[in-house]
Amino acid sequence: MAHIIDGRKWAAKSRQETAVDVARLAESGVRPGLCVIIVGENPASLSYVKGKEKAATEVGIVSTLVRLDAGISEADLLRVVHEKNEDPACHGILVQLPLPPHIDPLTVIQAIDPKKDVDGFHTTNAGALAVGLSSLIPCTPLGVMKLLAYEGIETRGTHAVIVGRSNIVGKPLAHLLLQADATVSICHSRTRDLAAITRTADLLIAAVGRPGMITADMVKSGAVVIDVGINRVESGLVGDVDFSSVSDKAGAITPVPRGVGPMTIAMLLQNTVQAAQAARV
Repeated sequence: MAHIIDGRKWAAKSRQETAVDVARLAESGVRPGLCVIIVGENPASLSYVKGKEKAATEVGIVSTLVRLDAGISEADLLRVVHEKNEDPACHGILVQLPLPPHIDPLTVIQAIDPKKDVDGFHTTNAGALAVGLSSLIPCTPLGVMKLLAYEGIETRGTHAVIVGRSNIVGKPLAHLLLQADATVSICHSRTRDLAAITRTADLLIAAVGRPGMITADMVKSGAVVIDVGINRVESGLVGDVDFSSVSDKAGAITPVPRGVGPMTIAMLLQNTVQAAQAARV
């Protein structure tokens, strides 16, 4: 049986570290502020936002929720974003996705001040990450790297295979792993003989949004398997990895839920503090 990487435990440790940083900022008169903007009444989004608010409050971050009607125009939403860009008490801005179909998410993301873009999605931050400059990094990839660091899992010289090429997880994670001296392969829906590639991975990351796609025959014995997928099926939440079979073959594995998910929120808090620290300079 593989070692289970407990995301809840490590997220709690990360939040404790963030709380210390928040207290230090408070001593200098700065209270990190996170502004979350949500459009509409999507139940999953509302639940996720409440989790972010609760976590922020627990570490001492001032959390502000802006709830907007689903029928708001793109222009009016952009005005709200610009107001928060100019608000000195707001160090981090997060626009909860998905947005209604009549609003272009990229336009909204690009309207956020890159220095307040705690999701790390703005092209300024994406470009900085690509060339190795300091930036606000997307929370899920950053959470994966933090998990590996907490667990003492070596990346230098290893072959890391990422299944998924999204701008939110796959691509930024590839840059982070390259910077950590891993040899990186990115696979996707057009990859030929996917299993032949995944079986070469010392570190296998699944981030495609397909329940149970990664099966035991696709995993090298003893590999570290990180499951980023969160899929809702009749039985509940499951990942992109067939946990029951792969956990008997892998050396270490993250469960779903309670794996990468808690680290994503922990990294949002870390990014908010980073943005507040940068605003002091």
